[in-house]
Amino acid sequence: MRSMTPVFVRLKLSLLRNGLRQSAGRRAAYAASVALVLLFAALLLLGLVALRGHAHAASVTVLLTALLALGWAVMPLFFPSGDETLDPTRLVMLPLRPRPLVRALLVASLVGAGPLFTLCLLVGSSIAVARGAAAYAVSVVAVPLGLLVCVALARAVAAANIRLLSSRKGRDLAVLSGLVIAIGAQIVNFGAQRLGSAGLGRLDPVTDVLGWVPPASVIAGVDAVSEGAYAGGAARLALSALALAGLLALWSRSLTRLMTSPDGSTLPSAERGARDRSRSAGLGRLLPHGRTGTIMERSLRYVWRDPKTKAAWVTSLAIGLIVPVFNALQGTGSIYFACFAAGMLGIQMYNQFGQDTSAFWMVALTISSPRDAYVELRGRALALLVITLPYATFVTVLTTALLGDWAALPEALGLSFALLGAMLGTGAWSSARFPYSIPQEGYKNVAPGQAGLAWISIFGGMVAAALLCLPVIALVIWLHVSPGGGDWTWLLLPLGSAYGAAVGVLGLRLAAPRTSARLPEILAAVSKG
Repeated sequence: MRSMTPVFVRLKLSLLRNGLRQSAGRRAAYAASVALVLLFAALLLLGLVALRGHAHAASVTVLLTALLALGWAVMPLFFPSGDETLDPTRLVMLPLRPRPLVRALLVASLVGAGPLFTLCLLVGSSIAVARGAAAYAVSVVAVPLGLLVCVALARAVAAANIRLLSSRKGRDLAVLSGLVIAIGAQIVNFGAQRLGSAGLGRLDPVTDVLGWVPPASVIAGVDAVSEGAYAGGAARLALSALALAGLLALWSRSLTRLMTSPDGSTLPSAERGARDRSRSAGLGRLLPHGRTGTIMERSLRYVWRDPKTKAAWVTSLAIGLIVPVFNALQGTGSIYFACFAAGMLGIQMYNQFGQDTSAFWMVALTISSPRDAYVELRGRALALLVITLPYATFVTVLTTALLGDWAALPEALGLSFALLGAMLGTGAWSSARFPYSIPQEGYKNVAPGQAGLAWISIFGGMVAAALLCLPVIALVIWLHVSPGGGDWTWLLLPLGSAYGAAVGVLGLRLAAPRTSARLPEILAAVSKG
């Protein structure tokens, strides 16, 4: 029987070639991305080679290899469509056995920019820590072993989660990929700043542990052989070899299960529907009765089920926490940074009707007067407050605890609540005056030709909300500069809360007549995506 490996390698190349034939833009994007990867890989290789002889070279290279392996493990979860061969269910109708299939897919996985980048990092790391002929000889085995472990890890994770990746939740993960990258960049930046002040020696305890975790253990093994610890080096390499064998076995078992078990989408969904109805009943009991509760439940379901809405909410929740907390941990924060959470969450009130897309016509049929429009906007605002109010409070309290400035907690909460109320009011008015469509497919959050509306809606509304908060800000400044005013800063909590509630209600009242009068225009604007 002929080997399947060359066939799968040619299949991988054919998929790549046919994908590039679809459009000139796709070819240009692919060429630019490959050039960027090659440039970064070359610079990284040179940097690692220049690290040779440094006292902490092993710590840096082992940590980089561990981070690279983490990237290989999570990338299939967030970019399942980046490689069509990641989905083994496409081969389910072919008479293929798991072992030859695993071998062929493993070799085919070595074709691409990702494996080339990984190879450059592993080669550079080996050169940085290798000293002596024995270490270089071990590197010849360690580098391909580390590369195979990374590729097998990605394949095993993808095969074990392919049902998730092909479902709606998998598409949600893909939408959230940008958020994960942004959070990871913040964490890396925070770690780099900490290392810049404390020195690379802080990495030594971490790399002592990571040196026994495959595939980082292959670099630690080369370093151990360079130090003359041949037994320790062999043990680390053997650990990576065992990890490779375990990943291949797990991958083979997942393939067997995928090839022989029925697809869950073909099974009856009555039980799932019953669970959905029970959850709906449970959620409905916690919300107000009547139309307001129905509107709140619909809005909360958008947050949970719609990928674009969920991505926007998770992004706001994460960034609203990262900015004040990370600044507090770095010692450069302020208690007023906690208002960033209220600002990020208040943005979700803008373009409320855009998330409805063309289905807004069903909402429009229920609005026949400004009173109906007010109830609609009020229900959406209350649904937003269910999440934003406790979360803004949590972020403010956490920031206060990290800074140890408990005396400033009432004024920080008062400012946050005032800003949140102002953004609810301006968001309601902006939703009625500057609605725009949110495309359901792809990564764009604004339909073509409506970018100007989005900028006016969001940034204009944020500036207006900040201006509306000027009375509270002026009161904060006056209490801090006036003699004895510091003893009365606790009044900012009730005053800020009342002011935010008043401004929010006023914004809803002003937006309701405009919403009722512009229903056809709003429907046309949100239906373009």
